[in-house]
Formats: sequence, structure tokens, C-alpha cells
Amino acid sequence: MKVLKFGGTSVSSANSISNVKKIVENQSENCVVVVSALGGITDKLIAIEKLALTGDEAWQTEFAEVYKRHHEVINGVVFDNKKDETTADINSLLNELAEIYDQVQQSKDSSLLTHDLIVSYGERLSSVIVCNAIKGANYAYSPDFIKTTTAFGKHTISLATTNALIRQNFSNKNKITVCPGFIATDEKTGLITNLGRGGSDYTAALIAAALDATILEIWTDVDGFMTADPRVISKAYVIEKLSFVEAMELCNFGAKVIYPPTIFPVYHKNIPILIKNTFNPDAEGTLIERKKDDTEKSIKGISSIDDTTLITMEGMGMVGVIGVSKRLFGALADKGISVFFISQASSENTISIGVKNSEAEVAVEAISNEFEQELKKGEINHIKAERDLATVAVVGDNMKRLPGISGKLFGTLGRNGINVIAIAQGASETNISFVINSQSLRKALNVIHESFFLSEYQELNLFLVGTGTVGGGLLDQIRQQQPKLLKQNRLKIKVVGIADEHKVLFDREGIDLANYKHLVKEQGVPTAPEIIRDGIFEMNIFNSVFVDCTASYQIAALYKDLLSHNVSVVTANKVAASGDYDYYAELKELSRKKDAKYLFETNVGAGLPIINTISNLVNSGDKILKMEAVLSGTLNFIFNTISKDIPFSKAILMAKEARFAEPDPRIDLSGTDVIRKLVILSREAGYRVEQSDVIKNLFVPDKYFAGSLEDFWATIGELDAEFEQKRQRLEAEQKKYRFVAKMENGVCSVGLQEVGVHHPFYDLEGSNNIIMITTERYDHPMIIKGYGAGASVTAAGVFGDIMSLANVR
Repeated sequence: MKVLKFGGTSVSSANSISNVKKIVENQSENCVVVVSALGGITDKLIAIEKLALTGDEAWQTEFAEVYKRHHEVINGVVFDNKKDETTADINSLLNELAEIYDQVQQSKDSSLLTHDLIVSYGERLSSVIVCNAIKGANYAYSPDFIKTTTAFGKHTISLATTNALIRQNFSNKNKITVCPGFIATDEKTGLITNLGRGGSDYTAALIAAALDATILEIWTDVDGFMTADPRVISKAYVIEKLSFVEAMELCNFGAKVIYPPTIFPVYHKNIPILIKNTFNPDAEGTLIERKKDDTEKSIKGISSIDDTTLITMEGMGMVGVIGVSKRLFGALADKGISVFFISQASSENTISIGVKNSEAEVAVEAISNEFEQELKKGEINHIKAERDLATVAVVGDNMKRLPGISGKLFGTLGRNGINVIAIAQGASETNISFVINSQSLRKALNVIHESFFLSEYQELNLFLVGTGTVGGGLLDQIRQQQPKLLKQNRLKIKVVGIADEHKVLFDREGIDLANYKHLVKEQGVPTAPEIIRDGIFEMNIFNSVFVDCTASYQIAALYKDLLSHNVSVVTANKVAASGDYDYYAELKELSRKKDAKYLFETNVGAGLPIINTISNLVNSGDKILKMEAVLSGTLNFIFNTISKDIPFSKAILMAKEARFAEPDPRIDLSGTDVIRKLVILSREAGYRVEQSDVIKNLFVPDKYFAGSLEDFWATIGELDAEFEQKRQRLEAEQKKYRFVAKMENGVCSVGLQEVGVHHPFYDLEGSNNIIMITTERYDHPMIIKGYGAGASVTAAGVFGDIMSLANVR
């Protein structure tokens, strides 16, 4: 035989009970069906009790709702030939309950005995209805065979008596027997008691164990145990198999699929538990059994309690003193306070415990009273309570004896800026528990779920600033690649924040990139650097990446705060890497310290792997002695475009129209952009260089940079004749102009250089870039050459940096 338990949501309405009816009537073997009260009814009965206790006549209105609801269920699900009988039985029970409420109102008193009697009616009512809705079902009254005693002011099961009475009451092998869960009677007095919240699960487990059932099925409103709370982690999925120990650990830390004591009776009889969904009966569910699952995953699931106060008792007077823990937990037990987390220093000078926030004040008072003398003598320094924390437990039998699990766990948390306040792990190694700030709970659950491959895919959450040619191109590339990356690389890229020059939009679930311009315009809020920063911090999302596609000094100034909060930075903006050296160095150090990446490959050479190559050379112990490079795609385009028919001024205009040049091309012509790039490369090569250190040999007189942009365009044609003469001379000598950046042993310079036909720079086409790197190992220069300008190439380079964060190859 088997035992099936149906929870409150499974019997909440006529429709849901119809599902129960189908499930039970299709069973091939004898079964006992244990039911909870109709969903929400127990809470309703308690609320009515409180109204009656205060003399509030409104209890009668609320009670009328209870009456109405039960009769609606009867009319919707009970067989026609049993409706009158069922209605009479239900009315009798409801009349009894109404009289009790009336007595409570009159006396303005409700004892524990009265309270237990009131809440018992939920299961008494539902079980009668369910029994009369199922064809061929017989009824058994649980208080006849579930017996309790009283300990520490609470009802506890009288196991020997209960087991004997269950066997006696179920000696007749009925096909289907329905009984109420939760309720019981006192072994001595015979008065109604109960098994506490979740007691229907416990009732079912007791019956299954006593009758040696083949299986205990818990029918609820979820498909089974999930790898994590699906309300927090959208990627959570059903765990197919759990051991009894794993299930117990998950239950104790907030997984509300079953009531923790449920596991104890069936564990000792080795009776498996199957969690099933009443509303999706075809789902496989979760099987809980003694046999260990052979899965390769070290962690099975993550559970949490977002209702934690950590109480810490500290003092040197505790060291080596026998009985401190006994007194501590004894004092808490006397107050009926349950401790779900314990952490103690090996030196014995501190001990921390986790309790519910609502019990914290009473717990601190109880501990303070118990250790009053030690506090007065200074043997205990203080008893401190930290409220509004969260406790997380990662659970899995396969963590046993597996090196590196704790390191990976806490390394993952650290990289995401999550501070761990306290840690606990038992010698069984099935559970690692830790306490964090509740604000970090969502992020912690997500990063652990992903890090231990509980998620089907990895997730990156991007905040992008700047939607111009580079930023807009990047968003288009991401949109086009999202399906492929998800399918082939199991990488989900979500853009959760976008800022243009006017507005910023945040959306934790991800912004629709096909419509982002409209969404930012219509739903965004006015933007400013501090608003962007604060919005990112407030979202506190895991695997966060800040993508800067601007040239803004104000946005670059945010990098320090972002890295300090473990937000990785990917940037096409040269300001930070080429500006003040100390700020550059601070960002690099922060990146190392926080393990948050600071990537700026596209600062030089757009999508060419120049910075990464230099970094690899230096990190492998090589020393860079000399670099020579053409780093301005704009200037290279200009000098490649000048001809007999295209003068210098027109070539500049063409570069602007082709979007190689900046909107103000004087930035390119002044060598400022090349100087920035040379400074960045020199710093990455290990040299301390400021922009002011670079020797400048420029080819456009200063007067053309002094006026307005309009003045520049009006006068730059004055140089056409001079450059045409130079062009003709170079052509005759088979030479070309290249604007070359050079670093040799830390000395940097930029300037116009004539190169001959055999020079590597001579055949550099269009807007291409080239760099020659001479090192101690490479005495013959290493050459990197390719397309070094353009919005799409730069966007692709930024995309490449983003991919490197996810280790996508």
C-alpha cells in the first residue's frame, strides 16, 4: 500500500479537489489519503479567533465566508447522492465551531486548549468533503490513532502508542481511506491537540512508517524540490533525486516542499518519499530515498532563510570553560527558541547562533540573564545581535571529501562583492551554511547556482552607457548573437541597463534590444553619472559588467566605485587608461584585489589584440624594449587618401564622413588620440608614462587648433598646396607619410615620419593600424597589423572583451 498526502493548495477548491479525485481513483494499490485544510482556512480560523477574543462582531462576517466556501466546494465536487449527507455533516461541524467562537467572544478568553480545538476544524471539514468526493473512499478520524504528549510546552508525538493504534485502525484492507492530517489527541486527557505547522506531512509519514507503506507521496503545488527558490532564480529546476539527508538539510533551511519531521519516520523504515504536483501529475517529481544519487554535481540545491538574526557571545572568559554551550542552548530551550545556525571559534572565545528576527529580543534577554554574572565580571564582553540577515545553505552528499568546494563557493561570493559574516559546516560535509546581509541574498543565490552548474546556462548582466555608433553597433551585435550564444555556449547575455546622453533605463529581466531606443526614451529617467552608478548598486545584480562606449571623463570617473563594488568594467573610453597614472594604477590594483575585470582592449587598435598581447608578454616574464606603431586609423586614412585629385583638406573631410575621424577632426590631427594610445601601451608594457611626457612632432601648425571648429574648416585648405608639394616629393622618392608613435626604453614620441618602400609601414592600407614590438625574447619585432578604426570593428572588440569575461572561446 501507499500513503498520499494532499496539501492545502491541492484541496483549496472544487477544481483542485477534482484533480485529487482523479489521482486517487487511478491508484492501482490500496492507499491512505491524508488531507490538509482547504488552502488558507487555518489562517482564517485563527484570524476569526482573534476577532472574537476582542469582542469584535466582525468575526461573524468572516465566519460566514468560511461557511460559504465549504458549501461551494461541496456543490462543486461531492457526488449528488452524498451531497445532503455531506452538507449535514459539514453544517454540524460548522455549528460546533460557531458556538466555540461565540463562547470566546462572551468570555474574552481563549486558552491553548480552545485554540487547538478551533484550528482542528480545518482538517475535519476538508477530510469529510474529500472522502465524499472520492468513489469508494472510507473515512478514518486521525485523533483516534495519532496521540501526543506535552514537552517544553509543545505537543510531541507519542510514537509507540501512535504506531500501535495506526496498525489497529487500518487492519481492514480498504481500497481507499481518507483521514485528516495535522490533528491529534492528547494520550492522557483525550483532548484535541495538533502536530503544529506542516503537521499533515507528519501525519502521513507516521501512517506510512507504521503500515510499512511502499512509498509516501506528498502532493503539493510544485513539481518537486527545486535547485533554488524559483521566485529568486528563474533558472532553478526540479531535482530528480535526493537522499534523505539532503532533503532534511534543504527543508531545515527554508525549502518549504515538505515539513522536516516528515522525513524521520520513513527514513528509519527506508520508505521513499515522492514529491508530486497535483496540478501537473505527469511531471516526474522528486524522489527522496536512502540511496545516494550518482550525479556528478557536487551541490544538489541551495536553500535560504531571509529572516535571520545572528547573536554573538564573545569573551575570553569562555575559553576552556566547560558547560558554556549547554547553558546557552538550555536558556534558549526554556524560552522555546529554535536555533538553526551555530558557529564557534576554535579558541572558544566566540559563539554565534542564528535565530528568527522575531525571536531575537527574547533570545538576547534569555542569554543575558543566564550569563549575568560573567557579563558583570567582564568574562564575557558582550552579547551582540545583528538583525535582518539571511542564512544560505548549499547542500549535496557529493561534497563529502571533495577538495575545493568551500574555496570555490566563497571565491565565487567574494568575486561578486558578497561579504560572508559567519560560516558553519558539519563534519558530514553535506551542508555548508553561511550568513550574509539580506540585501545580497538574491545575488548570492544566483552566483552559487550558476557557479556550480546548477543552471542550464551562464548569465552576464550588462549595463551599457553610450548608444552612439560604437554603443549602438554593440547592442545590435549582441541582439544578433544572443540566440546563438545561448544555444551553443550556454551563455545568456542580458542588457539590464542602457543610458544614452539624455535618459537611463534599468530592467532586471533584460531590455528588449530590438526596441531599446523607444524603451529608453519612453520609460527611462533623466540620466547623470551618479544616477547610473546608484542604479547599478541598487540593482545589486550578479555577474555585473559595466560597458562604457562614451568618451566621457565623468563616466570614466565611475570606474573606481564600480570596481570597488565588484562590477567588472569593459570600456572603449580611453580617458581612464590614458589619464592620470595614479588613477590608472589604482584601477588596475582594484581589479586585482576585487577580482573584477578592467578590460580596455579597444582603447588601441579597435579590435586588434594589441593590449592583450602586450599583457601576455609582460606576465610571462618578457620585457618590452621598443614599440613602433601607426595607431591612428584616421591619419593613416588621410595620408593614404591624399592624391593629385584629393587635397589634404578634402581627405580630412572624407575621413570625417566615413566616421574614421572624430566629429572634431582636430583631436586626430593634433596627435592627441595617438598620444593617449601610446601612453596606454607604454603603461601596459610596464613603464610609468604621463601624456605630458610624450615628445610631440606635429604636422599642423598650432593656429589651426586655436579657433572654433568652423574656423578650422574655413582655413585648413591653406595647407593643401604645402601638402601637395610634399606628396609629389614623396611619390618621386617612393615614400609615404605615416604618423608614428614610438616608445623605446620608456621614452615616448609621436610625429610624422617618411617611410620607404621596404618599411613594414609602407603598405599599410586605408585606416589600418600596425605595431612592431621588440622585446628581450623577440629581438626581431613582432608585428600586429589589421583594421584599426571604425565603429563596427570597435564594437566587435568590446564584444570580445565581454566574451572573455565568460571564458567563451
